[in-house]
Amino acid sequence: MFTGIIQSVGHLRRLERRGGDVRLEIGTGKLDLSDVKGGDSVATNGVCLTVVGQGADWFAADVSLETLSLTTLGNLSTGSPLNLEKSLGVTDRLGGHMVSGHVDGVGEVLSLGQDGRSWRYTLRAPDQLARYIARKGSICIDGVSLTVNAVNGAEFELNIIPATMRETVFEGYRAGSRVNLEVDLVARYLERLLQGDAAAHPDNTGGISRAFLASHGFPSS
Repeated sequence: MFTGIIQSVGHLRRLERRGGDVRLEIGTGKLDLSDVKGGDSVATNGVCLTVVGQGADWFAADVSLETLSLTTLGNLSTGSPLNLEKSLGVTDRLGGHMVSGHVDGVGEVLSLGQDGRSWRYTLRAPDQLARYIARKGSICIDGVSLTVNAVNGAEFELNIIPATMRETVFEGYRAGSRVNLEVDLVARYLERLLQGDAAAHPDNTGGISRAFLASHGFPSS
């Protein structure tokens, strides 16, 4: 479990393809690895990765085909900057929101512009994730815990303060940049719980429609 508060910007040292999936070797920048050992988790651009090897200022992690299909990790090039966060300790402060490191899909930066001393970003999520994104709700972008300012269909807006720009990879985003998205954990489970017994049926599509709500006693207006 993570908080979405980035602890260091590292970089990709090496990407090695192994039988369809990949092994990443990641330089960790200022991240303190003294309390990290094999089997521990490090969020890398929002993706929870398991440490399988390490040195004083780097660690290695294997990335499965499932993770490659849902994230941007397979498209990284040597030197690509990466947001890093070690897993949450029991006594740590929860400065952002509860982040699992299980990325739901890849979004796209549509536009960005200065807004006072901050920056305003507009992004587009995959259609199947749009229902989980709510105004003033939480979302995780490449591992960064952020508040959604506005929503319009599958598009949503974020406000990035100067400190976040300095301490994360946001400064390198441009229109067209692809980013890892993790929607709010509560929204995912709430949808599943609302399905009740229907969740156990193989033909269940997983969505909550007006017809579904009406059949379970919710008012139509």
